[in-house]
Amino acid sequence: MVKGDEKESISESKEPKITDLPGVGPAVSAKLESAGIYDLMSIAVMTPSDLSDLAGVSPAVARKIIQAARNMLELGFVDGIEYAKKRESINYITTGSKSFDSLLGGRGVESRAITEAFGAYGSGKTQVGLTLAINVQFPPEKGGVSGKCVFIDTEGTFRPARIKQIAEKLGVASDKVLKNIFVARAFNSDHQILLLDKISEMIKNGEPIKLMIIDSLTAHFRAEFSGRGQLADRQQKLNRYIHQLMKLAETHNLAVYVTNQVMANPAQLFGDPTTAIGGHIVGHASTYRIYLRRGKAGSRVAKMIDSPNLPENETIFMVTDAGVVDAAE
Repeated sequence: MVKGDEKESISESKEPKITDLPGVGPAVSAKLESAGIYDLMSIAVMTPSDLSDLAGVSPAVARKIIQAARNMLELGFVDGIEYAKKRESINYITTGSKSFDSLLGGRGVESRAITEAFGAYGSGKTQVGLTLAINVQFPPEKGGVSGKCVFIDTEGTFRPARIKQIAEKLGVASDKVLKNIFVARAFNSDHQILLLDKISEMIKNGEPIKLMIIDSLTAHFRAEFSGRGQLADRQQKLNRYIHQLMKLAETHNLAVYVTNQVMANPAQLFGDPTTAIGGHIVGHASTYRIYLRRGKAGSRVAKMIDSPNLPENETIFMVTDAGVVDAAE
């Protein structure tokens, strides 16, 4: 009898490649890869004219290639039992705090999903990300997935010294931990978008990337598109970017953790006026949306704002030298 983990590895090893498609030889494959197309899903969602232009083939051949990709991926409907089986391959990464994990359903941040944390500066958004970047490297019995992490830094928040501090407190080799975190400093929104193609390329080349962190998601979009006149353009570009993120998470079974900036809503006279940047586009795209704020005596409060399967709830955690941990009883 094949066990769950073995079954997953077998299915992954049999995953079809671009060159398995009829009409895609080494020359066509090289053209597609140079355009950032590395997987069947990217081809399956293309139009024949787009594929024809990229690959240098006739529209008729492009149509056949797209149809073959769709057939291989079985993009039609499946029943609920079959869909439940597909979800058995989902991975979970502990936040370091049992109470925070419980808020997220009991096991931490999940793969094939976007987990968004928004809050004011000093609320712990980046610290959660840095802790996850280490925890993803642990084996499953310790709350990780024995994988590596990519960290897209848009605000200059990644600190190797902080990673070393957390790693040493957790009793793991800090240099080895840092070696398994790939960091890219994104200097504008176009660069931030371009880095997603690089991640697909790294995974194709054999890097066991299981977690993607973007800190922060909206900083460049907010800075480059200012004023109401540019709001529609900003939201459209942000929407495309988030959908690319979702596709990447689904295709490669990645956990995606993003931080988001906030603003004060001047129309709200009572209660907390803190509102996440990005409007409904970011709100609807995020699978799990968490609001972080400072609590009493140095603690942090995490509140589940939106989830497809979890109730609205909140919990307390601490940020210490060992990263994110449970608050003392």
